[in-house]
Amino acid sequence: MILPPVQEKTELIEVVRITDPMRHLSVADLVGDDVVFWEAAQARDALTLIGSVPKGERYRCFTPGWGIRAHSATDLLFRIAFCFHCHGARLWGPGVPAESEGIHGFAADSPPALELLQRLRGSTPGRLKGFFRRR
Repeated sequence: MILPPVQEKTELIEVVRITDPMRHLSVADLVGDDVVFWEAAQARDALTLIGSVPKGERYRCFTPGWGIRAHSATDLLFRIAFCFHCHGARLWGPGVPAESEGIHGFAADSPPALELLQRLRGSTPGRLKGFFRRR
C-alpha cells in the first residue's frame, strides 16, 4: 500500500474506530473514537505492515471502519481511513504529496491486510483520548 515519504518521521500512531463512515470521502479530519496509541517500535511495525499490503482493485462503497493518524514528535503527518469492504484506503494530510492523496485500492484479503485488520480490532482503549487531535 502506498505510504507518503514523510512516514519515516512517524513517532506515534493514533488508531481510530470510525463512527460515521459516510463522511470520510472528503472530510478534512479523521473522525471517530480514539482507541489506542502505538508508539516507537509498535508504530514502525504498523507502518511496515501497512506498506506491505499489496495494491488491489477498489470497489464502490467506501465506508471505512478504521483509520490511523500518524504524528511526528511535533506535528500531524498524515491520515489513512481503511474500508475493508471495498478494499479502499483514503490517504491525506499535510505530509502527503498532492499526487498521492485520495483513495487507493488494496488487497483486503491478503495476509498483511488481514493481520492489519486483526491488529486494529484487537486494539484496547487508550488513556489519552483526543490528546493529539487537531481541531
